[in-house]
Amino acid sequence: VFAARLSSNMKRGKKTEEAAADGGNDTGASAKKAKKTKQPEAPILYDDPPDKMTSKDGRSANMKITSWNVDGLRAWVKKNGLDQWVREEDPDVLCLQETKCAEKSLPADITSMPEYPHKYWAGSDDKEGYSGVAMLCKTEPLKITYGIKEEHDKEGRVITAEFPNFYLVTAYVPNAGRGLVRLDYRKTWDVDFRTYLSELDIQKPVVLCGDLNVAHQEIDLKNPKGNKKNAGFTPDEREGFSQLLEAGFTDSFRELYPEQTHAYSFWTYMMNSREKNVGWRLDYFVLSNSLLPGLCDSKIRNKVMGSDHCPITLHIVV
Repeated sequence: VFAARLSSNMKRGKKTEEAAADGGNDTGASAKKAKKTKQPEAPILYDDPPDKMTSKDGRSANMKITSWNVDGLRAWVKKNGLDQWVREEDPDVLCLQETKCAEKSLPADITSMPEYPHKYWAGSDDKEGYSGVAMLCKTEPLKITYGIKEEHDKEGRVITAEFPNFYLVTAYVPNAGRGLVRLDYRKTWDVDFRTYLSELDIQKPVVLCGDLNVAHQEIDLKNPKGNKKNAGFTPDEREGFSQLLEAGFTDSFRELYPEQTHAYSFWTYMMNSREKNVGWRLDYFVLSNSLLPGLCDSKIRNKVMGSDHCPITLHIVV
């Protein structure tokens, strides 16, 4: 994708255009001085409702999984991301994306967490401070694997844990980049990742979580009209996600909240975007269709600070 500060550079570029398209740009104001100044719209915020802990068929959730793009693990730890929220949320599994940290440089605050005795890390082989995912588990998985296919596995983007009744996959999907310089690669990734998940699904149901770097529908971002040619909302990326769902998977949040607007998980640091709720829903729990009877709730913890993404949490019966 991008050279050095790839995902954050791309995000800023993408979101600058979004903010401008949403009224954050002052171009032409001097020509309109004679006109009455239009008051900015009050932001419409999303209020994460109380957690639902039972499935439609009346069973109680027995697994809680949290996913969070931390936009740099070391900085996130310094912002008290662990103490202020993770320990309170207390998931059975904590999945992190965009850790930007080699295993040798991980802060002791997280490597020594007694709540999660089983910790797994994947980082970029070639670029320090780039990409990276992690999975912290209370219960030891039967098996852990890294990556999906050799040509994609140098960037530390996927960890898969096998549990008795399902696979858990956490992913930081490649960004198409500013100017869509990596869109062709992203399209190849989408095909290979879908194949990988489908092959797992033949063996056991799959829970996929992470930053999937796509807003699937217009309802999933504040300004769809201004972003149709920007990374994360191109027709190709959206179609890639649609094809994943058609392969036997479900977006858990939309399954439960099909018409919920203004529910986002990412906001650029620029233009007061989070305060205005000018955001994108880029973070997902995607489930094998066979797991839907056990789906209890899919949460967007949009009040939680510490990154340009907020955490998401899944309650499920497995």
